[in-house]
Amino acid sequence: MNGNFDDCQRMVKAAFTDDELKKRITLSSANSINIARLLPQAIYYFYGYGQLKNRDKPVVFSVPTGNLGNLTAGLLAAKSGLPVAHFVASGNRNNVFQEYLETGTFRPRASVSTLSNAMDVGNPSNYVRIQELYNHSLEVARKDVSPYHFSDEETRSAIASVYQSTGYILDPHGAVAYLGLSSFMNEKKVSGIFLETAHPAKFYQTVEQEISVKVEIPQRLAVRLERTKRTIEIDAKTKDLKSFLLER
Repeated sequence: MNGNFDDCQRMVKAAFTDDELKKRITLSSANSINIARLLPQAIYYFYGYGQLKNRDKPVVFSVPTGNLGNLTAGLLAAKSGLPVAHFVASGNRNNVFQEYLETGTFRPRASVSTLSNAMDVGNPSNYVRIQELYNHSLEVARKDVSPYHFSDEETRSAIASVYQSTGYILDPHGAVAYLGLSSFMNEKKVSGIFLETAHPAKFYQTVEQEISVKVEIPQRLAVRLERTKRTIEIDAKTKDLKSFLLER
């Protein structure tokens, strides 16, 4: 599709509400538009909390944010009884949500390309769900969530420094979450968990530049990389997506 993530999401939402499409075909979404994506993600937070050996200090989760689905899942976990003290919303240059928490103004805009490209979202759909969770109260949301955002240069530096000090290989999204947690823990005494949401093999070229070590490709991914890639291009217009779906 000749556009960006926000174009895709806009078109998908329009398809969901198109009466003709609803009558003729069944549509669903694999991304966080769909609440069915968030519910199993909420379980991860309980699993992560359960792995902590030291719970004497407050527990904080740092979440890489884009469409805000994973963060929303964490907030749902907390409201379901998980004793999480706080969340860190860690973003890249597409810091629409971070800006909202800092200034009180939600200002959607065109996304920009970054190393952590799954987070390149200019109008996150789960913002609405977070608003509902907090009854549209900015002050209450601020008590639970702290915003941080980082540049590509900072992300690259984190990948390199974490590997040098621990041997752990971060991908760009995990690096952003690590940076957010590190920043928060410089200010507060807590036990922290950051979410690593992509395998470094997905971004092996970027990662290898920073750690000077070849990233091992998992077999299940290597098999797929050998397959022929087939694409059908359409423009970023809802009518083109509708035609595409009805033709198939």
